[in-house]
Amino acid sequence: MNSDAIKKDVPKRALFHALGLTDEEIDRPLVGIVSSYNEIVPGHMNIDKIVQAVKTGVSMAGGTPLTFPAIAVCDGIAMGHRGMKYSLVTRELIADSTEAMTIAHALDALVLVPNCDKNVPGLLMAAARLNVPAIFVSGGPMLAGRVQGCKTSFSSASEAVGQYAAGKISKEVLDEYEANTCPTCGSCSGMYTANSMNCLTEALGMGLKGNGTVPAVYSARLQLAKHAGMQIMELIKQDIRPRDIMTMDAFENALTVDMALGCSTNSALHLPAIAHECGLELNLDILNNISEKTPNLCHLAPAGHTYIEDLNEAGGVYAVMKELADAGLLHTDCLTCTGKSVAENINGCINKNPEVIRAIDNAYSKTGGIAVLRGNLAPDGCVVKRSAVAPNMLKHSGPARVFESEEDAMAAILDGKIHANDVVVIRYEGPKGGPGMREMLNPTSAIMGSGLGESVALITDGRFSGATRGAAIGHISPEAAVGGPIALIRDGDIIEIDIPSHSIKVDLPETELAARRAAWEPKKQNVTGYLARYAALVTSGSKGAVLSL
Repeated sequence: MNSDAIKKDVPKRALFHALGLTDEEIDRPLVGIVSSYNEIVPGHMNIDKIVQAVKTGVSMAGGTPLTFPAIAVCDGIAMGHRGMKYSLVTRELIADSTEAMTIAHALDALVLVPNCDKNVPGLLMAAARLNVPAIFVSGGPMLAGRVQGCKTSFSSASEAVGQYAAGKISKEVLDEYEANTCPTCGSCSGMYTANSMNCLTEALGMGLKGNGTVPAVYSARLQLAKHAGMQIMELIKQDIRPRDIMTMDAFENALTVDMALGCSTNSALHLPAIAHECGLELNLDILNNISEKTPNLCHLAPAGHTYIEDLNEAGGVYAVMKELADAGLLHTDCLTCTGKSVAENINGCINKNPEVIRAIDNAYSKTGGIAVLRGNLAPDGCVVKRSAVAPNMLKHSGPARVFESEEDAMAAILDGKIHANDVVVIRYEGPKGGPGMREMLNPTSAIMGSGLGESVALITDGRFSGATRGAAIGHISPEAAVGGPIALIRDGDIIEIDIPSHSIKVDLPETELAARRAAWEPKKQNVTGYLARYAALVTSGSKGAVLSL
């Protein structure tokens, strides 16, 4: 065991005795429990209880649990101010700090307890990098809220701001959204980034059944945590490690489930980064190839009016995987953290609600929930959540309204200066230009709330929250700060978007673009510290921004 390096040394054993550990505990496998608990993120406020349940399970199965922390940012709280510049970079901080703690203390295995947006992929990256036996159990999703008799989620509150600004709802109704859209602890209740990544952890094989869908407030979540604690001891005994589980076939399974569920576009950032830690490459072409053959089976909020709790009651991720497997769309021989194959895990799973999980022959669309577009505006690609785009907006052409930051765009939208047919362009929000690649949930929510969701598109070299819906196209690469074509767009230029054809372009001759490129001057950035190092890392020699990590 890894821990033999420290267990057989008298001074080190003395330090373990200082912790109150007995000889019996020291001599057992040492299992690190990575706790993402904090008191500022709703998705993490219950993780202390999850961790205690995990520790119980580890102890029951003969291991010694030792807890250490991981940070987590709430993207909803960080949204719309300089705090969002720090969100994406925490993914690397989480991976690096977990690596440091695990190796420094010669731990034998890990149970990782994340929940929100960058916390899940950061810990998956750490698990892949360390390659010690590991299993995930998340904090669980929030229950949906209710406003005026309808289920709601966090994005409903964001859109209500736009509705209020447009005079569509009263201050009293806005207050009701504020008070009732987020009623419990847990990751926000729609298919946003946190829930996307927790569901994909099941699809990858790194989490037990229900990891992505059992609500945070259910006692079943504590039972799941105990089982995860017990199962890590089995993984130690069988010497099953993350890279045995997270193979290329497993990543293809995760992408297939992603397309069926209609997950956040941020999965297009995180899955390639996790794969990179496994020594594998996922490129944008793989996303489109899988999307083209995978039907979209779920329209969870914000794409539709069902929520993670509904997916859980319908059979969860395994029920979706069973639909896909029966159609021959999954690699069912992949090993998982249960010690069994995908086929064994999903055997007997049924779809309990075809209105929540549609059958293959009744899919929302024949293609998946995410699409990658290319063209003279995004020669290295960009990403859209196709399943959340209104049918009439799958093809759109209109004049550009160009903004140099999210704040400028928000002011124009809320002041009623954006009109039907416009294409809002927000640039200098990429990993280097932002820096930090901020999410653009506020502008898209304001567009939806203003009643322009089916007539206005938005494109950016930043990224979008999983809570975004509408014709929102992000991750445009190359970004403006490195001279990408988006830096050359001017107000009034006609932008043509054709999602079914995977095309995005500006209607300008190449000679005009070349002339603008020759005249372009880099926007000066005042970037210091970790953000500067991160921005350099993700943009140097990269065609895909953070996809290269």
